[in-house]
Amino acid sequence: MANKKSKKSANGSASASPAASSPIVGASSPTMNGAEKLAETASAVPSGSSSPMPPSTPEVADPPSPAEPEEESVTVRAEKTKEKGNVAFKVGKYAEAVALYTKAIELNPLEPSYLTNRAASYMALKRFRMALEDCQVAASLQSAAPSPKTLLRLARCQLALGSSTPALSTIRTILSIEPKNAQALQLQDKVQVLENHVKTFEAAKQKKEWGLARLALDKCLQAIEGEGGDIPAEWRYWRVELELSRGSWEAANIAANDALRLNPNSPDALTLRGTVLFLTGRLPQALQHVTSALRLDPGHEPAMKLRKRVKEVERLKEEGNAAFKTGKLQDALEKYTECLEKIGEAEEEGKGGQIRATLLSNRATTLLKLERYEDALVDTDASLVLSPNSFKALRTRARIELHLEKYDACIADFKSAIQQAQTEGSATDNDVRALKSELKKAEAALKRSKTKDYYKILGVARDCTEADIKKAYRRESLKHHPDKGGDEEKFKLVVEANAVLSDPRRRERYDLGEDEDGMNEGGGMGGMGGMSPEDMEHLFAAFGGGGSRFGGGFGGSPFGGGGGFGGGGFGGGGRRGHSHGYPF
Repeated sequence: MANKKSKKSANGSASASPAASSPIVGASSPTMNGAEKLAETASAVPSGSSSPMPPSTPEVADPPSPAEPEEESVTVRAEKTKEKGNVAFKVGKYAEAVALYTKAIELNPLEPSYLTNRAASYMALKRFRMALEDCQVAASLQSAAPSPKTLLRLARCQLALGSSTPALSTIRTILSIEPKNAQALQLQDKVQVLENHVKTFEAAKQKKEWGLARLALDKCLQAIEGEGGDIPAEWRYWRVELELSRGSWEAANIAANDALRLNPNSPDALTLRGTVLFLTGRLPQALQHVTSALRLDPGHEPAMKLRKRVKEVERLKEEGNAAFKTGKLQDALEKYTECLEKIGEAEEEGKGGQIRATLLSNRATTLLKLERYEDALVDTDASLVLSPNSFKALRTRARIELHLEKYDACIADFKSAIQQAQTEGSATDNDVRALKSELKKAEAALKRSKTKDYYKILGVARDCTEADIKKAYRRESLKHHPDKGGDEEKFKLVVEANAVLSDPRRRERYDLGEDEDGMNEGGGMGGMGGMSPEDMEHLFAAFGGGGSRFGGGFGGSPFGGGGGFGGGGFGGGGRRGHSHGYPF
């Protein structure tokens, strides 16, 4: 019997010789019994080694495949981590829950419930964009069998982010699975309201009905804020554009700052902020913003267009200012006009904004210098529509109105200009003092207009020279002298005007609004109306000889007889006893 076993063992050893050369243990056939396995193990011991393993040695089992136990372990660990996340979520520790669900997702990224649980935590933290991403991935994993719960959470995120159209599409999918899903139906009503507000805004904006557009946008914002959601960047841009179109510069500036603060690396936000700066006249800052936008996106078309526009406007404005300062008024007028064309007056940009108001005021000042008063008035009116509180535009219009003898309007504008200059940071104390001086002169002009305007009587400008007055007096005296068929009363006024304006001291008092009567200070019967003997000689020479009621010429005393005011003058003839008061 023993010999048979030994022979069998020897045969077994011989047949297993290939296996004996492999380092892997446990490669025997699963049909072997325990004794056969033990014999095989013994035969695998190399020659020269110690005796074979004793029979009491435990049977060596086939080692498991490395992948299967490890996969099972990871799955279990992921599930346990998820449960910890659930506990944290229930007690309101949402940030901790997010961290635990994140670990679970890392262990098993294909389990959609981990993603939807983390999305719920993000939603509790009002981090809807992160929640949206998780819901989208979960929905993709469940695409073969969509989960209404996942889709409902997705739709809530879409609503909170202002994506009303995608939210409605998601809700329709839910209702196709569960037509009576109460939460989906309730959410659908809220989303539809938001969708209607968005459509109203877009339609009103297209029709340029800015009041309705603003109301609709406010409703959109309220809907998102009610959900505690994030205002879409596009809606923030809408707010800026809306305020620009309404000419609300301060509101546009605040809205643009908010949009840029939340999207500091957005070329769109930078360009929009640059547009606001451009339209409010801050050209260097506008250029900085569009340059930053182009660094982020060199091909950003709106930024490229705005940069070109800002540079052209800045160049033309400076060239116009330089021409004005050097007295090249026509060149300045052309530069300002070209600059205004570059700015434009699009309604979407507040009809050109404050930069257009500035250029219109500059052009009006140039037209005033060119004595084109009506054209200048048109420009100042347009400038003040765009920028009602500009003291410079108010001052320019007041000066134009003074030339046009619109004294009441002139005084009102000077007073408004003073008020604005006292509150405006760019005005100086000298500006205010100069405006008060001009106001006083305008008030004097108003007073004169209600009595006698000596400048107008002589037909000279208020800044005329003494030579201009002298020349005008000769002309008007000859025109209105009674002996030449003129009007006697007008002649008297000419004499009065000359008496005041030809005297520097009296003219100054008159310009300041003080009472000045041309019949005073030598301007009456005994005076000469400010005329020199040479002037009188020229005047009498123009009247000719004996046919005049003043005698035959200038010979003799004007107060004696003979050829002066004698027989044919005041002492005799047809006007005897009537004093005309013609001071020659």
